[in-house]
Amino acid sequence: MTDLTRRHFLTTAGVATLALSTSRLVQAGGSAAAPAATGAPAVVTTPAPVFPAPPLPYVETALEPVISAKTIGYHYYKHHLGALKALNDALLLPEFASYKDQPIEQIMLASANQKPLAKLFNSSASVISHEFYWASLKPKGGDKDKPSGKLSSLIEAGFGDYEKFKTKFVDVGMAHLGSGYVWLVENKGKLEIVSLNNLDNPKMFGMKPLLTVDIYEHAYYLDYQNLRKDYLVAVVEKLLNWPKAAERLSA
Repeated sequence: MTDLTRRHFLTTAGVATLALSTSRLVQAGGSAAAPAATGAPAVVTTPAPVFPAPPLPYVETALEPVISAKTIGYHYYKHHLGALKALNDALLLPEFASYKDQPIEQIMLASANQKPLAKLFNSSASVISHEFYWASLKPKGGDKDKPSGKLSSLIEAGFGDYEKFKTKFVDVGMAHLGSGYVWLVENKGKLEIVSLNNLDNPKMFGMKPLLTVDIYEHAYYLDYQNLRKDYLVAVVEKLLNWPKAAERLSA
């Protein structure tokens, strides 16, 4: 190809690309701004997200060897932020416009068990549960940072002692069929361990969540394959964030 032919090809391709981009913008309901004097295409901006992406509370390697950086990476970027994108995309739809200015928790509660709002519930509840899960874990947690004070007293009253709490938490997680989360909750002044299906949240049932562990397979399968119990035992003994639970209890 000669220099002249190459220049003609590049110019023609650029015009065609601009024409296609302008055509798609008009079809989508936008307006095609006139190109700048230099011939550069107009800049098309996208709306800012209603809810920005929250950072992880620690670096991706912080929970190793219990949970690998690879698992954290897939879990956070693919599942958590994927749900956040789905929520932000849904809130741009005309039928959900009235929810744009509401707190995410209010969106979750208002859309729970409402089939026409399933897209809102699934995405908002997933975002909330993921954020709660990340904050429920910490490096050198669990047995190295046992609960104290009021929280310790409630654990003894509800489960007998700390060791019996750990056993029960793992047992509840193992008895759960399918996907979901295991939660430590305060319910009418007492502590309970509950497992909820899929994306259901304790606040939907009038309970205050204190800690949670994700038992969707994507939370542990890269590290533990089908050994959910090994994952639960390791998280409970080494990662549970008891100071955060105490903070939530007193809130």
